Amino acid sequence: MTHTPYSSGRRPLAWALAALLACASVQAQTTPGSAGRAPSRSGDFIVAVVNTELVTAVELQQRLDRIRADARRDNTSLPDEPTLRQQVLDVLIDERVQITHAREIGQKVDDGDIDRAVANIAAQNQITVAQLRDRLRADGMDLPRFRSNLREQIQVERLREREVNQRIRITDADIDRGLAERQVQAAAGAQINLAQILVTVPEGAAASVVAQRQARADQALARLRAGEDFTKVARELSEDANREAGGELGMRPADRLPDLFTTATAGLQVGQFTPALLRSAAGFHILKVLDRQSDDPFKVTQTRARHILVRASDAAQAAQVGRRLESVRAQIERGERKFDDTAREISEDGSATAGGDLGWASPGNFVPEFEEAMNRLPLGGISPPVASRFGVHLIQVVERRSATLDPKEVREQVRSRLRESKFESTYLEWAKELRLRAYVEMREPPI
Repeated sequence: MTHTPYSSGRRPLAWALAALLACASVQAQTTPGSAGRAPSRSGDFIVAVVNTELVTAVELQQRLDRIRADARRDNTSLPDEPTLRQQVLDVLIDERVQITHAREIGQKVDDGDIDRAVANIAAQNQITVAQLRDRLRADGMDLPRFRSNLREQIQVERLREREVNQRIRITDADIDRGLAERQVQAAAGAQINLAQILVTVPEGAAASVVAQRQARADQALARLRAGEDFTKVARELSEDANREAGGELGMRPADRLPDLFTTATAGLQVGQFTPALLRSAAGFHILKVLDRQSDDPFKVTQTRARHILVRASDAAQAAQVGRRLESVRAQIERGERKFDDTAREISEDGSATAGGDLGWASPGNFVPEFEEAMNRLPLGGISPPVASRFGVHLIQVVERRSATLDPKEVREQVRSRLRESKFESTYLEWAKELRLRAYVEMREPPI
């Protein structure tokens, strides 16, 4: 299992100690087969029964308190109390639905994944694993139960990854459309250097004046067809301000030229001129293509990067992880730690065993926030902590190279971007269908 920041539709876990302790406080009432038993916590009651799991009032209140605290810290507004309570309850129910589904299909998690998660949670809270164990015990929870909660969360993440991605269908027609759009964008980014011969026509000129002006332009075109140099003819007959430079306009983005010019020269090779006169409000034009630099959709800059990933599920947890990784970054930059050794030690990603090495990647292979931060880095540079849906990253650029992709690679690149664009809507549809198939019983509070 890997959690690299590729555009593959993966989502982060609720990973910080506070969230896990909140979940743990009701774990004793939400084990399989527990739906028929009442919670033992004084003053607590069952809010909802979801398959074989329970959602309790205490758990709901803890989640609400946490959301309110986050909103106060971030100075963000929240819905009214009944709406917020219903939204949070829906989230808790969806979590229970997905947990039971993951358990039913036998989603497996290795003990090594759990060991790494426990170590990182301890580190995020600036305590040792032994101190974490003591803190859990003080909160009425032992380490095995804590590990069980972690295991469930990893199971849900892997369930989402597999089932949501299986639902996303990208057809050849979708890719063809994506390629066509990419080529249009490349053409819009192209630059072209034109030269022109312009014979002006005064606004509102009489027909006889227009005919006289056209005759001058026809004379210029005839000389070009006879093989005369464009620069020479431009200097002698053009009435353009650039005539002394042979009519050269200079290299410009194609989208900054008149549509008349780009359309007329679209099919011309460098060195060719328009075979007929062009008429505009300014007069009669003859255009020659001096140079063209197109954005080649098959030519890309590839980057070889490595990263350290620590998971986080919301802004509060991401901020906590970010502070820790900022300290790690400073240690690496001072030479007190090595990036690859640190990745092996703390990264929660499948690339950890390779020192965080992600290999060579083309544009579009990573999720946007990761790729944007990576592209700003110089060789050897280490990014500040970067949040993505996978967690928080430190990124280091190892190498860059220019590469020309073959058509198959370009199609795969387009496929990856299309999958990313469809993930969110597909995930919401999947979660809705899971809930519709689940047994959900809402309970009223006791009188």
